[in-house]
Amino acid sequence: MLVVATTFVMATSALATDQATVSQLLRSGKLAEAMSAADQFLAAKPRDLQMRFLRGVILAESGRNSDAIAVFVKLIEDFPDLPEPYNNLAVLYAAQGQHEKARGVLEAAIRTNPSYATAHANLGDVYARLASQAYSKALQLDASQTDVQPKLALIKELFAPTAGKSATQMAAATPVAAPAPARAATLPRTPAAPPASAAPPAPALEPAAISRGAGVPVAVAGTASSQEVEAAVNDWATAWSAKNIQAYLDAYGKDFAPSGNKSRKAWEEERRARILGKARISVKLSGLHVAVDGSKAVAKFKQAYSADKLNVSSQKVLDLIKSGNRWLIVRETTDL
Repeated sequence: MLVVATTFVMATSALATDQATVSQLLRSGKLAEAMSAADQFLAAKPRDLQMRFLRGVILAESGRNSDAIAVFVKLIEDFPDLPEPYNNLAVLYAAQGQHEKARGVLEAAIRTNPSYATAHANLGDVYARLASQAYSKALQLDASQTDVQPKLALIKELFAPTAGKSATQMAAATPVAAPAPARAATLPRTPAAPPASAAPPAPALEPAAISRGAGVPVAVAGTASSQEVEAAVNDWATAWSAKNIQAYLDAYGKDFAPSGNKSRKAWEEERRARILGKARISVKLSGLHVAVDGSKAVAKFKQAYSADKLNVSSQKVLDLIKSGNRWLIVRETTDL
């Protein structure tokens, strides 16, 4: 099922209050009131990224897919480095049965952020849908292909509707993750519209939740190991904020494998260019939770990233291993 992105971090408490109000109206199903409040806000601040994104979600929830598509297309033009608008645009395309278009947009989302798990999950759903269409066509052309039917049946079972899930619901907030439907632009696990007929219904849009470290014992608060991991994570964020590129890169272990099949050297060059290319960076962590199992640890937290005029909030997971006296990052996952 495709997952939708729904939230961004607001720059001021006043903006946050306005966004929270609109988000609450949306979650309560008061779409007309949410749209009115969003339009009123945008009349004064027409370029506000968060509210424009939220307005796109409201339009989609209201069944105005063409208008929602126009919103996300414009956001991509204005903010080409953010993966969430791509994700939600792909969800809308998938809901219309335009799976090739959805595939291309999701691949673009992944190019902007190779560690964006929601887009990867949504892309897998789109591939499955395309496969079901191909299998159905093969059977139409030659019903004697007995090896195709079991594959088609398997995909239909995979996308069988789940009780209690809306196929069209989109979550509201700001261009980052939040409770939402099917997987597409930033579709945090929230269902989107499923197609029917001989092929399995299209994956529903639903916000994707990243759950890592399952089964890893949680370290007792205050123990030396958990405190060391917390310190390592905070030092990493501090180095990033200070644009101390060497300290930032040194926080990653030699076993760290960049996503997207990038080489370590290419990844470091890209990170160096992105970080040093910003005039100002602020990385703030909240809700840090650490689980330690021997020489391995998992750190989960909410990250508020601000650089120049961009403010983005996301859920992050770092896998770390102990190397000598240091805890080093070996895996990094972001769910916007």
